[in-house]
Amino acid sequence: MAISTETPPARPAPEGGRSTGRAGDKVFAGLSRGSGILLLVVMASIAVFLTYRASLALSKNEGNFLTTFDWDASATPPVFGIAVLLFGTVVSSVIAMVIAVPVAVGIALFISHYAPRRLAAPLAYVVDLLAAVPSIIYGIWGALFLVPYLEGLNLWLDEYLGWTYVFDKTEVGVARSLFTVGILLAIMILPIVTSVSREVFLQVPRMNEEAALALGATRWEVIRLSVLPFGRSGVISASMLGLGRALGETMAVATVLSPSYLISLHVLDPGGGTFAQNIAAKFDEANEYGRDALIASGLVLFVLTLLVNGAARLIIARRKEYSGANA
Repeated sequence: MAISTETPPARPAPEGGRSTGRAGDKVFAGLSRGSGILLLVVMASIAVFLTYRASLALSKNEGNFLTTFDWDASATPPVFGIAVLLFGTVVSSVIAMVIAVPVAVGIALFISHYAPRRLAAPLAYVVDLLAAVPSIIYGIWGALFLVPYLEGLNLWLDEYLGWTYVFDKTEVGVARSLFTVGILLAIMILPIVTSVSREVFLQVPRMNEEAALALGATRWEVIRLSVLPFGRSGVISASMLGLGRALGETMAVATVLSPSYLISLHVLDPGGGTFAQNIAAKFDEANEYGRDALIASGLVLFVLTLLVNGAARLIIARRKEYSGANA
């Protein structure tokens, strides 16, 4: 059989001498690059605005902005500080993360690796639906249901764990405390952490799990040796997303918490405050200078959020072997 060696005729090039694929790639690259630059510009604009307004307030503040407990920006002279707000924001968020992350990872593992398909799909849908509930609904539920029913839990913790000092209840009153706020925030961030973690666990290469099973590993050993290492960076990212919402939550915290400007390590005692709750409570009644002071506290929350996200990126970058990039 003779083989033809003739070269096939070249396809005519599109008008203009460029292929449509190359033009499309350049348009897409330009839009992607422009979107990234636009995001940086927006972030920089927010930072400049907050810094400028904060500088106006701090220039007239007679108290130490970092250590003063009081918040009286309308006084003459004005005295305000973020010590109580920073403490309350961090403590309530830590409580929320300690409660929510292990539960969320457990639910994500159950949906992705234990539950049958008929149960996994509806359960995943319900979890995703909880993330769409407005925060004010959580706040109303927390004030009308969670606060009254947590009084018994507070007394139990005081009786059996009061020796830890943290759970020593020294004041009589309803459970409008940082501990209650932490539980409410845990419920609010639970759907976010669960959804992201579930999707990460579903991306684990099937051959890794089958290889572990072939070597005689149990279901838990497969999860411990294959699923959790692969999804570790994803769980960290999901936790940071949840922490970001916990740090900036406003209406739910303002509805549940009984604010005070005292720092107490007794988390069961009523009182405390957070950045977002203080801004929501004081903004309407504040004068122009008082609003600048609130914006100064917002700048601290902005920086705190950036530091948290930066720390998460460093953790993920140091553990690239678990990111799944090389799978």
